[in-house]
Amino acid sequence: MSDRIFLTGLLVHAHHGLLSHESEVGQRFVIDLDLALDLSAAAASDHLADTVSYADVAAVTVRTFKARNFKLLEAAAGAVADAILSAFPPITAVTVTVHKPHAPIAAIFDDVGVVMTRRRPA
Repeated sequence: MSDRIFLTGLLVHAHHGLLSHESEVGQRFVIDLDLALDLSAAAASDHLADTVSYADVAAVTVRTFKARNFKLLEAAAGAVADAILSAFPPITAVTVTVHKPHAPIAAIFDDVGVVMTRRRPA
């Protein structure tokens, strides 16, 4: 299937990381989502009931991402992917990208993060 909904640049302040100051003070994360689903019914009907609401996807993402303090971005991205697949049955696959642009790395860099794709079992 080639139909997709995407949401990019979702900014979330959260307390993820291995270092104590990351869990105490927190920092800004950026989340991008790419959702695979069949959009043919929505294209034909022009009704929200035939698709997935971007606002609902964003709310589930933020709520899940902030629900606990993850040490690893991999765990945070996995929790978001699982929550989206659980909450939205029409979505057959989700790619979650979590950017941590202010990661405590002793280097000059633009961005760092993880990209995780999860598919609904057939």
